[in-house]
Amino acid sequence: MLKTMATQLSLVMQAEGSTRNLRFLIKFCIFLTVLILAYTALFHFIMLHEGREYSWITGLYWALTTMSTLGYGDITFTSDIGKAFSVLVLVSGMILLLIMLPFTFIQFFYAPWLDEQNKARVPRTVPSTLKDHVIFTHFDNVAINLIEKLNQYGTSYVIVVPELSRALELHDRRYRVVFGELDDPATYHRLQVDQAALVVVMNDDIVATNIIFTIREACDTVMTVTNADLADSVDILKLAGSTHVFQFTRLLGKALGRRVLGVSMTSNIIGEFGRLRIAEVPAMRTWMQGKTIAETRLREMVGINIVGIWQEGKFQIPTPTTPISESTVLILAGTREQLIRFDQSILLAAGEKSEEHAVLILGGGRVGKAVGANLQARGIDYRMVEKRPMSTKKDEHIVHGSAADLDTLLQAGIKTTPSIIITTHDDDLNIYLTIYCRRLRPDAQIISRSSFDRNINTLHRAGANLVMSFSSLVTATVTNLLKPEQTLMLSEGLNVFRVPLSPKLEGKKLTEIRIRESTGCSVVAVKRGEDIDINPDPTIPLQHGEELVLIGSAESEKLYNELYPTHPLAEAPDSDGLEDSVAASIENEVEREAAEHLRHFKR
Repeated sequence: MLKTMATQLSLVMQAEGSTRNLRFLIKFCIFLTVLILAYTALFHFIMLHEGREYSWITGLYWALTTMSTLGYGDITFTSDIGKAFSVLVLVSGMILLLIMLPFTFIQFFYAPWLDEQNKARVPRTVPSTLKDHVIFTHFDNVAINLIEKLNQYGTSYVIVVPELSRALELHDRRYRVVFGELDDPATYHRLQVDQAALVVVMNDDIVATNIIFTIREACDTVMTVTNADLADSVDILKLAGSTHVFQFTRLLGKALGRRVLGVSMTSNIIGEFGRLRIAEVPAMRTWMQGKTIAETRLREMVGINIVGIWQEGKFQIPTPTTPISESTVLILAGTREQLIRFDQSILLAAGEKSEEHAVLILGGGRVGKAVGANLQARGIDYRMVEKRPMSTKKDEHIVHGSAADLDTLLQAGIKTTPSIIITTHDDDLNIYLTIYCRRLRPDAQIISRSSFDRNINTLHRAGANLVMSFSSLVTATVTNLLKPEQTLMLSEGLNVFRVPLSPKLEGKKLTEIRIRESTGCSVVAVKRGEDIDINPDPTIPLQHGEELVLIGSAESEKLYNELYPTHPLAEAPDSDGLEDSVAASIENEVEREAAEHLRHFKR
């Protein structure tokens, strides 16, 4: 017991400002003691004035019982001066013993002790053996989404939090947290930053600049990914030492803009594996709408395979009888030449182009502006509805007014637009506008932004054909940079990964093992030495030393690895394999500059 008390007292003494607190507490106790002794002496003299005499112990007893308001009443004054003195002792006791003493004890002893107890609960360092981990300097919904993905791949992480209350909250929620200052190099030394795989900095631009500078003081080799809210901050963060700097809101806008029913419905390449291209194309208003997968005969016509579909936000491995609806987005696998032939078939089937109408953008924030810039670069007309004035200069593309106002929407052309893109950062408003626009235009394509992944399915139920999440875009980008040698995350819920052939599959045909049915993954290519066989003939036996390229969800990938375990590759992926696929994915999703950063960092 005494040992425990000594330990707790040592914690209090080690706290910042503990000497000052203890000095104040001692001064208060001395003052209180002197006052009690003074009351004891006055009690003795007043009692002598009334003709009574008591011992000094009795005087101390009376002073304490009166000040503490116990007031037994066994000893009382009869004179007016004695009663006035009793009132003074009683009032001062109420203030000093019942108010000031508890407050002083809590403020200068208990609270510092409790703070030290709480600090002791939250780690301030990580094990020295920890390596290849991811460090987060900011915790938000993006971090939650990314942490879930890291857990799927067995990658360690740690969140550094400068506020004790926030650190305690996250610690109680079972997150791996370290308490420390973001601008202190010692913090990153304790986090083993020199052994980390990546540092994710999603703080605001000014704080992020300080963090990057501090990290570079502790370690100049660790890879960092930083978000820039402002375009001017990109160069500043690069100068501070950040490896990769992205404007994720602008990239989200560009990704939304690429998926509209604009000039044509051609395929959009979202990933590359050497000669293999992974592309997506909305089926709305194409000759494929209303058919089944088998009825499209795409493999026979142009040589490409439909390896997956997005249906109302959910990725599915299709079967030959899977129907293609207006909300279906097809995932295609093939060479660039095959995709060009597919695009030509789409344009040929469309015949002569009908009169084009402006795409409608609801929301003129950073994402909305990025969508407009992307459409303008592609030669697609648009109208942007924004309540707040965006510029003193008149712009024919801007319609001022509320997106919930019918007259404003009619002025913007909602009756004729082929696509409606909802870009506000408020998911509640996005859901409302999706329902409203779907009621006004049942036949239009509606694409919506989602700030939180939990609202993706809700937006699909509200009537959105496509939903893109900000946190999913960040997660895909970071995952592709973090594990280029293992997997390519195309979007939330969709991965392309390469594995050596399992001994269980050697000598067997794809038609025999039925990987799609047993795991939910689809084989898109077989790598044989330096050659890659795209959309391979399923009747050719698989041989030892070959590698499979598969597409599927994270759950499907895990199931495949459990059913068909393999040994790690002896050599790293070749230069035209997965690393190029990461660069290609970033090129499509996060611009060409990110791919150049990745190649430079590898060198």
